[in-house]
Amino acid sequence: MYKLLNKYFSERFLSRWVVLAFDVAVVIGAFHFAYLVRFGFDYGQVEKFISINQFIFVVGLYLIFFLLTKSFSGIIRHSGVDDAAKIITASLTSGFVIFLSSVYVFKAERVVFTEFIPKGVIIIHSLLVLLVLILSRLFVRSIFNIVKPNKEKTVSVSIYGAGSAGVITNNTLARDKNVKYQVQSFIDDNETLHGKFLYGKKIKSFKNVLTKVYADKHKLDEIIIAIDNIDPNKKNEIIESCLERGVKVRIIPSAEKWVNGELSSSQIKEVNIEDLLERPAIVLNNHYTTKEIKGEVIIVTGAAGSIGSEIVRQLIIKEPSQILLFEQAESPLHNLRIELGSQLSKKYPNVKLEFIIGDIRDRDFVHAIFNKFKPKIVYHAAAYKHVPLMEEYPEQAVSTNIRGTKNIADASVKSGVSKFVMISTDKAVNPTNVMGASKRIAEIYIQSLSKVQDRTKFITTRFGNVLGSNGSVIPMFKKQIESGGPLTVTDKEITRYFMTIPEACQLVLEAGAMGKGGEIFIFDMGKSIKIFEVAKKMIQLSGYTYPDDINIVFTGLRPGEKLYEELLANKEDTIPTYHPKIMVAKIRDINYPLINTSINELTSRVDESSYLLVTRMKKIVPEFISNNSKYEELDSESNKKLG
Repeated sequence: MYKLLNKYFSERFLSRWVVLAFDVAVVIGAFHFAYLVRFGFDYGQVEKFISINQFIFVVGLYLIFFLLTKSFSGIIRHSGVDDAAKIITASLTSGFVIFLSSVYVFKAERVVFTEFIPKGVIIIHSLLVLLVLILSRLFVRSIFNIVKPNKEKTVSVSIYGAGSAGVITNNTLARDKNVKYQVQSFIDDNETLHGKFLYGKKIKSFKNVLTKVYADKHKLDEIIIAIDNIDPNKKNEIIESCLERGVKVRIIPSAEKWVNGELSSSQIKEVNIEDLLERPAIVLNNHYTTKEIKGEVIIVTGAAGSIGSEIVRQLIIKEPSQILLFEQAESPLHNLRIELGSQLSKKYPNVKLEFIIGDIRDRDFVHAIFNKFKPKIVYHAAAYKHVPLMEEYPEQAVSTNIRGTKNIADASVKSGVSKFVMISTDKAVNPTNVMGASKRIAEIYIQSLSKVQDRTKFITTRFGNVLGSNGSVIPMFKKQIESGGPLTVTDKEITRYFMTIPEACQLVLEAGAMGKGGEIFIFDMGKSIKIFEVAKKMIQLSGYTYPDDINIVFTGLRPGEKLYEELLANKEDTIPTYHPKIMVAKIRDINYPLINTSINELTSRVDESSYLLVTRMKKIVPEFISNNSKYEELDSESNKKLG
């Protein structure tokens, strides 16, 4: 009993009950004072009308509405508009109910509380309670800020967005416990609002706020973008303009991500490079994917990787009967199991997950898994992807990216898989490195296999760099900035295509649904972006300047690396799909018996020298021309023949 009381009336809760007791005391005192005012402080007249029954009724009613609106639960020293709204609701609603009761209920003969409460007393009392409760909270907040200021720094901000999201953001900043925000103005693109006021702050144009005179005059620290689901192009325009003037930018998350429907100041995040590289969202026909996946057994290889794990998350929502998570890396798979376990039991109890530790290079194990679980759809994401490492160890690229893919593909056909979706890369186009060539050979094999059987539909998705994926340039730059720099870029002119992890995985699922077999789906990723520019923007977003605070050094192209990636090879063309951003590459016919023999010979020779192994790869993919690599000497005609 003691522990229960101690928990209930802990320091965290005690202030709430003290506030509630104070509010009730205000109701009692105001009721008596309202009678005195109504009868001109004539105590004789007051005694004729006032009674204990009235006190019980009025206090009980107010207490009910205090509890319903939770008007007493706010932290007094951080009282704001929301707290005032709750007090207004409780006070006016209580007064209205008392008024109705006085008119209709108290006239009934059988009612216990037969005393009539004068209408003037009810009105005076309701307004008096409202005024005292609001003023008392403002008084406490003012005293606390004077006596015990807990905000070491005042941050001057402008809120971009004068709509509901902007209002909510303003109120959220006012309640912040640790930082004192001073909102200088609201910004809105609607010219009809310019010059008007919101919460006492003028609504201005973006251009007006960012002029050097205004920024210097008001010492503007940051701009908070408070527009729900803002267009990425518009967001980039705002961020770029702010960075040029040294103004920090933060952004509120979309409303569905607010905690319990309320925005907190901790959720207003700093803009990162992923925000700047986003393109307008691609809307895919999720009806097809849901219909294809719902109730089926699915297998995802490389399930604990950046792409594989996101595919799993998106699959869960579409409610297959079972997902097989096939992964070689034990710890990442274990972590994913913990993450997904808590989500599934509550939201998707009908989706069963099977976590499988295994190696796609182990043919017998792969076939045993497929025979046991009989998956209907395969998403093949397992692969080695780092270019410099595969240049050093081509036998690993051959074993995993080629032999592993062949094992999964052959098992799919044998066990009756309906669709096989392989995740490829733009580095497979006119490859200049071992990794890209190994992925191209894997593409060739499943395309040829698609032509000689009609049991399994083989589909390839090909895209560029994925933001935030394991080993990508963005996480590397973040670590270098945290350590004080410099940032390392291989070449000032190097460019890459970028897409987000969720977007990449949506493409994979959509391709699986719309593919008829044998296609390579490619994605309109917009313009390629200079890595040098990405590095500079990341330095600015971190609050530093280039090159004064953090410099960028150029290390030279790595073995096998090229300046510009491509999405199509020279001999390939495209045909449109239902979506303008998704295309299908037309590829040349491939002879299955010939490619099967060549791949079997290649994968059986992984123990021979790396030069001979790469030579065999170049024979299968004639467009594989090494760049900045020790294997460049193999590209002469005299060395293309095997000895």
